[in-house]
Amino acid sequence: MTDRPGDTEALPPPRTPGRYRVALVCLGNICRSPMAHVVLADQVAAAGLDDRVEVVSAGTAGWHVGEPMDERAAATLARAGHDPTRHRARQFEPDWHQDCDLVLVMDRSNLADVGGETPRVRLFRAFDPENPGGEVPDPYYGGEQGFTEVMSMVERTSTHLVRLLSDAVGP
Repeated sequence: MTDRPGDTEALPPPRTPGRYRVALVCLGNICRSPMAHVVLADQVAAAGLDDRVEVVSAGTAGWHVGEPMDERAAATLARAGHDPTRHRARQFEPDWHQDCDLVLVMDRSNLADVGGETPRVRLFRAFDPENPGGEVPDPYYGGEQGFTEVMSMVERTSTHLVRLLSDAVGP
């Protein structure tokens, strides 16, 4: 654990030295987790870590498997300069607990759906430098402002996660 703001939780060590797999999970994998997936993956690539850090996402429910993300989520990402077109919804599988170094869920309901908190399963915003441990609210039934708020949370939390991931996988 370091003394940077938001380091309320240390990353668990990688299962394979020099490699790290992060899963981002929400309910349907069409709003919050795909937004976080795209932003974190882009930031990982910009930091030159994409050869060592893999980012995946899924939903705890299978309603939207194979579908693109919500149009409002995609538009919010596109406005911020990200490409949302490659996303297709997936469902979280129990074997991800063994395949991923870290599973980050968007809210406490998602946390319960994946079996609860462990050293490798945490709330995404455990790493938010402004509100460690908060939930990422589901913007699905709201308006554009909800997606903008989620984007802000995702961007700052992802920025902090990239610093921690860089430390975890080494130079």
